[in-house]
Amino acid sequence: MNFAERLRSLPSVAHLASLDLLDASGALVASIHNQPGQTGSLAVYHALAKQYGGTITPEAAALGLQWYGEHTADALANPGKHPNIDRLLAWSQGTAIYLVRPHNA
Repeated sequence: MNFAERLRSLPSVAHLASLDLLDASGALVASIHNQPGQTGSLAVYHALAKQYGGTITPEAAALGLQWYGEHTADALANPGKHPNIDRLLAWSQGTAIYLVRPHNA
């Protein structure tokens, strides 16, 4: 399944303004906003958080990389081009768990 097909299968994010990603100490690591260029990532991270109890675990990160489909290969070939995928690549190799805090629109 390519990324566009995957997005159609994920829960809607129309109700979200953004998601904050927090480390174990509660520090803000990143925010993903519901705006052009980020809505797909918002949907991926939101769906992962729903599936993994409001968190992104290394296992969730690995699943997210599968969901990104063809964009994961592009991120591997072009580090820095896809920061939301780069983050999942790093997290999938670690042990940390990140909290996802949604902000409704």
